[in-house]
Amino acid sequence: MIALAGVHTVEAAQPFVGCELYAERAAVHLEPGEYLDADLIGLRLIDASGKLLGEVVGIEHFPAQDCLVVGPQRALVPMVKAFIGAIDLEARTIAVGDLPEGLL
Repeated sequence: MIALAGVHTVEAAQPFVGCELYAERAAVHLEPGEYLDADLIGLRLIDASGKLLGEVVGIEHFPAQDCLVVGPQRALVPMVKAFIGAIDLEARTIAVGDLPEGLL
């Protein structure tokens, strides 16, 4: 949740709709399982056997779900439990399950 000093009503917040918010990374508190786009870019996508499938080059945000953009072919991998297993920021990997044929 974000609060702005002096902004206490919906009407007072209207001028800020559509604005970009910048914050120091250290000031952003994330719950377990939450990530910033920048946290995921550069991570390697691996399958259950550890085989490298590609690298995350971006994130796309769609109404139904967010998608990892896996380059250089720019394939979209939906960030849903059916496809995404473990995200390990320390190992810089994202383990995926069985992806549909031809997705990558």
